[in-house]
Amino acid sequence: MAQLLFKLPVFALMFALGLGLKGDWLALIRRRPGLIAKQLIASCLLVPLLALVLLKGPLGAAVAPPAQLAIALMALCPSAPLTLRKVKEHGGDRDLAALVQVLAALIAIVSIPLLADLFRSSFGVHGWPIEPQQVANQIISVQLFPLTLALLVRCWRPDLASRLETPIEKLAGLLLILLIVVVLIKTFHLLAGYLPANGPALLVMVLVVLGSLALGYGLGGPGRRDRVTGSLLTSMRNPGLALLFASLYAPTPQPVKVGILCFLLIRVLLSIPFLRWLGQEPAIDSSPAAAQV
Repeated sequence: MAQLLFKLPVFALMFALGLGLKGDWLALIRRRPGLIAKQLIASCLLVPLLALVLLKGPLGAAVAPPAQLAIALMALCPSAPLTLRKVKEHGGDRDLAALVQVLAALIAIVSIPLLADLFRSSFGVHGWPIEPQQVANQIISVQLFPLTLALLVRCWRPDLASRLETPIEKLAGLLLILLIVVVLIKTFHLLAGYLPANGPALLVMVLVVLGSLALGYGLGGPGRRDRVTGSLLTSMRNPGLALLFASLYAPTPQPVKVGILCFLLIRVLLSIPFLRWLGQEPAIDSSPAAAQV
């Protein structure tokens, strides 16, 4: 039931966003290969390595093992399903975000198991062998299938896609609000006890989030629109996938899941002032040459 409650709003949201992708977004691979490659490297590789370095440092030594696992899982899992909606809300490039998210999801099928091996060997941990098939099943069913289905509808019946986009997006928003309310009600007492008892872990989470925002900003290109898109693509992780792996592999799943929710909350809180500041930057119109980056 819990898995269904999470999947329904995400499925509806991805379907609605696919209906609204009107541009030739696949052509971006030819026009901006450098920018796409940088965003993929940042999201799929640099954020996990940043988390690993912090967890292996002096501050990470004070982090309890369940919190270490929560941070590692969130850092490992790119391509958050809500990224496209956030990019749209904050004036980013939705076509670019859609393409990078799809490519990151495909890369994650290989990158997550490989980087999980690196984390396990670094900490001398045995067990929780994340398999590519598990990653693929989750990403295909929740993200790629509804997005592909919506794109087929847009190609087949663009008039129908235009009519369905707004009502399905509103439905997805209502389902998402319901999900947030249910999660907060069920975990509030756990969060209240977790926060004061895990100061070092919270600080590491803050540093990972700030580092991922900075990576997306720095590699996002010269224009404000690209920087908004890059910051969101790099910083937003996939909590659904992280929670699934916590359920499958954590010796004590509950504290790991609470840590994942804390990471998610910190990302939301830190991204608000960051995106507000980014929105106040002077707009920079990318030149034709810059658009090829």
